Amino acid sequence: MDASVKTIGQTKTNALEVEDVSHAFGPTQVLDNVSLSVPRGCFTVLLGPNGAGKSTLFALITRLYDNVTGEIRLLGTDVRRKPSLALSRLGVVFQSRTLDLDLSLSQNLAYHASLHGIPSRQAKDRAKAALELVEMEDRANDKVRNLSGGQTRRVEIARSMMHQPNLLLLDEPTVGLDVASRESVISIVRKLVKKEDLGVLWATHLIDEIKITDNVVVLHKGKVLFSGTVPELQEKTGETDLADAFRSMTGLSQLEME
Repeated sequence: MDASVKTIGQTKTNALEVEDVSHAFGPTQVLDNVSLSVPRGCFTVLLGPNGAGKSTLFALITRLYDNVTGEIRLLGTDVRRKPSLALSRLGVVFQSRTLDLDLSLSQNLAYHASLHGIPSRQAKDRAKAALELVEMEDRANDKVRNLSGGQTRRVEIARSMMHQPNLLLLDEPTVGLDVASRESVISIVRKLVKKEDLGVLWATHLIDEIKITDNVVVLHKGKVLFSGTVPELQEKTGETDLADAFRSMTGLSQLEME
């Protein structure tokens, strides 16, 4: 796999490279020879139904599980050989909520900063900037338990940006949100991609979260069936509708995709 993408006059290292990674739980093969890359400044959708292996892949990238086959590199750094350096470049928003409900937004962000060794004065400035990025600066002193689901997600995104990562992983971040909240969260992350030159890997099973300008990785039954642009996916399947293209590639019914 090409370890970098070309830009005018320079070579730009990908935010994430996964190469030939497999993983099993006992006799059950969950990931089978998975390879993908996420360029910096690119919104990449990891598209797959529930049970496709998306969360397992995220667990391997974040070192919750150890990958014993293949390589995973964050900005060129192997997560097994130099885990601390690699993971310092990574921000994560997991599917389950992880903020402390009884702390304020600022306190949650300050605690995260302390885990990353960020001095308190610098952490205060970064928290203010991070909350501005997600349009939550006016709620800085509110307790998390007083927020809506969409607002909570935005604060989790702010927290993930506190240590200024190069790659952001989001695992089904809009599950349980209403339509307006979903659109708000997606819009904020897309703006971060451009503003911060982030590489984003957005895991979802929802076709309508994809834009024509996105890169798409189709994961089904632990295998990558496709990796490329939306037009390339349409051309490969002969379908102009993305839902039809996904069904054509995976053999899933409409009911199985929901």
